[in-house]
Amino acid sequence: MTATMTPAAPTGTATAGEPPRRIGLAQGANHALSLGWRGILKIRKNPEQLADVTLMPIIFLLMFTYLFGNALGGSIDAYLQMLVPGLIVMNTLQASMTVGTQLNTDVTKGVFDRFRAMPIARSAPLVGAVLADIVRYVACLVVLLVVATVMGFVVQTGPVEFTAAMLLAIAFGLCFCWISVFVGMLLKSPGAVMGLMFVFIMPLTFGSNVFVDTATMPSWLAAWADISPVSLMADTMRGLLNGGAVAGPLAGALMWMAATVAVFFPLAMWAYRRRV
Repeated sequence: MTATMTPAAPTGTATAGEPPRRIGLAQGANHALSLGWRGILKIRKNPEQLADVTLMPIIFLLMFTYLFGNALGGSIDAYLQMLVPGLIVMNTLQASMTVGTQLNTDVTKGVFDRFRAMPIARSAPLVGAVLADIVRYVACLVVLLVVATVMGFVVQTGPVEFTAAMLLAIAFGLCFCWISVFVGMLLKSPGAVMGLMFVFIMPLTFGSNVFVDTATMPSWLAAWADISPVSLMADTMRGLLNGGAVAGPLAGALMWMAATVAVFFPLAMWAYRRRV
């Protein structure tokens, strides 16, 4: 009696019904881009998903400019030049809150159960969702800058500086959105994710130099605001759009961005594996 031998599947390939154990970096990036395109198609079919990133910039811009411009900046025109670069950072950061809520909704509805059974990189669903969020950042920036220009904001530097400012703003959102992804994977309901992110984002943005000079703040708050990632990126935006020093605040902002990804990307992946 002879035994029938079944050859073992080579390392890195999938057995029937199982995803591959190892996926190369290039293949994983392709998976993430494919799922990112899926997220963009969802936005195209449901453009109301962009309502928050198109309405909130207008509300903050109109409210702070016309209510507080003369009191805080001496004149509306002067305050607008100071405010708009800060609002670019603030609204991009706020736009990053939604990705965690959307991912939490997908997990709750069982979408990630299908992803788990597919031969894709484990990180692809999260990275893809983050990449799709670029559409939200671009929509936010376009709306904000168009309305600000109509109100009198003027970019006082060249196209190179302007392009660099926009790319940095998007990169800032992409880095900090990993906090939202981590919270989205950790909590059980989309409402809880949005609530917790709101509690985190609002003090971070208002405790900065977006709206007022830190010299007007109490010493304890000014000490934090001067090194806040929002303040540092706001100063970078002002340097790139209005003219002025860029290297110092940019270096600080880049350190914050790198540290945020270094901490929260692994945490998000841990929470994702634990959740699904």
